[in-house]
Amino acid sequence: MHFFFVPNSSSSSPSPANTSSFSLSFLTPQIPENLFVDRSSSGVFSPQKESANGEGEESNTEEGVLVVRRPLLENSDKESSEEEGKKYPARIDAGLSNIAKKMPIFEPERSESSSSSSAAAAARAQERPLAVNLDLSLYKAKVLARNFRYKDAEKILEKCIAYWPEDGRPYVALGKILSKQSKLAEARILYEKGCQSTQGENSYIWQCWAVLENRLGNVRRARELFDAATVADKKHVAAWHGWANLEIKQGNISKARNLLAKGLKFCGRNEYIYQTLALLEAKAGRYEQARYLFKQATICNSRSCASWLAWAQLEIQQERYPAARKLFEKAVQASPKNRFAWHVWGVFEAGVGNVERGRKLLKIGHALNPRDPVLLQSLGLLEYKHSSANLARALLRRASELDPRHQPVWIAWGWMEWKEGNTTTARELYQRALSIDANTESASRCLQAWGVLEQRAGNLSAARRLFRSSLNINSQSYVTWMTWAQLEEDQGDTERAEEIRNLYFQQRTEVVDDASWVTGFLDIIDPALDTVKRLLNFGQNNDNNRLTTTLRNMNRTKDSQSNQQPESSAGREDIETGSGFNLDVFLRSKLSLDPLKLDVNLDSKRLERFTRGRINGA
Repeated sequence: MHFFFVPNSSSSSPSPANTSSFSLSFLTPQIPENLFVDRSSSGVFSPQKESANGEGEESNTEEGVLVVRRPLLENSDKESSEEEGKKYPARIDAGLSNIAKKMPIFEPERSESSSSSSAAAAARAQERPLAVNLDLSLYKAKVLARNFRYKDAEKILEKCIAYWPEDGRPYVALGKILSKQSKLAEARILYEKGCQSTQGENSYIWQCWAVLENRLGNVRRARELFDAATVADKKHVAAWHGWANLEIKQGNISKARNLLAKGLKFCGRNEYIYQTLALLEAKAGRYEQARYLFKQATICNSRSCASWLAWAQLEIQQERYPAARKLFEKAVQASPKNRFAWHVWGVFEAGVGNVERGRKLLKIGHALNPRDPVLLQSLGLLEYKHSSANLARALLRRASELDPRHQPVWIAWGWMEWKEGNTTTARELYQRALSIDANTESASRCLQAWGVLEQRAGNLSAARRLFRSSLNINSQSYVTWMTWAQLEEDQGDTERAEEIRNLYFQQRTEVVDDASWVTGFLDIIDPALDTVKRLLNFGQNNDNNRLTTTLRNMNRTKDSQSNQQPESSAGREDIETGSGFNLDVFLRSKLSLDPLKLDVNLDSKRLERFTRGRINGA
């Protein structure tokens, strides 16, 4: 590149010794290449005129421009003669642009037709939107997916991936939407593409892919993907927690504990890890340790509704109902609109005999979450047991309309129709549930219930096939194995029944849990806590096997419920005066709900037609 010097001072003839007074600038057009400054030479700076080449006039017009001729060398005569006739372009950028036009760097659509190539080139030429549009598009897709408008959400997320292929959030959001529609193969391809686009550095995509493979039953592949997620980001707590849950389901309790400990080590205190550890302690019968871990979870995040609910379920298993109610109150105060809190609390109250209280809690949950089918499902079963089949049928139908892909609703509806004697309708509903997804835990329960139906109807071969299909999905189902064994025993084949029972005990997953592990782990949590040492000396009582769940209480006979009437009245007294929590005041102040108008969302015109008996034979 050619340069020239412009004097900084007002003097017209700077001295040769003071060369620092000149500033460097770009050369004007048509200046010969053989003019430059050689600081190593002893030449003197002086204006030059090139009359021979016709450039002298141009040099005269440029006042203050000093041009220095290259020092002549001994063998430079020939070279200088060859360079005299050469002309160079005024702007180098023009030449570079011409070269760039002739040398395409990346054109993957060159082989296509001219029209498509021009369209692709125009699309590539468009300027990418600002980054804020990505956040707005992700939020809009989330709202659309929440309203079950999956197609519109998919289009938005696909555009986000096209514009921002290096961002992992559109892949995660779109993969979850595809999984909700049971498009698991497409979701797997999407996650693989996302990992390639992000160069394997996005732990969220790895973790979602691992959850998908675990759902499909590819346990080994899921482990590899969880491992990749922790390598991409060792502080990604969801990867450690998900991997630990996988190992728990496989019966590897020691491995799960180690993974949870690593999650605490790298990610710090986390309520979900503490909650899972507490559940492991509860299953092992170490209830005081479980309470301590639940308390740590609530300290980490007092607004975590899941921790309060899990703790309440522990107290329910221990039949400490007043303590459970206080924990339910904490849960709804932490998250007033949480559908799980109202649902579990309502089912619990109905199970211990407070039917009106349970019905009210379920209606509150439905008023706050009108699109949730689970609340209507539980309310329908409650009405079927304590009210009328028509109202229950209407509620279950409404729940199926809210989410047609929710399998438990169809299974519960089919079970109710079977109890009412509508065997054909029950079969249709069971078949509808299996058409959604035949490889889930719900599908296993559906096949088991259908097998019982066929057994009572006298179709023993069909019942055996259904029991076998159910066990192919979930081989750990004790109910299915024992129901099949009872079928064979009722037919007089005691050897076959005993063989089926032996098969269950041979193939079941043995869960080995070492209590000594608690010593080291609790020291990791809080080594300075004196209560830890007392927990380690906590003795296990033999009466800890009194595990009565809410569903078992709901299935008790009316005679047993009448025997428990004093207990339920005591529980009702605790509700009114024990904790000081006023549910009606809470509804009015925090949720702006009128406790006397909770039936508004249920008593629609459509439901009124159902309750008049329009679908008695549905």
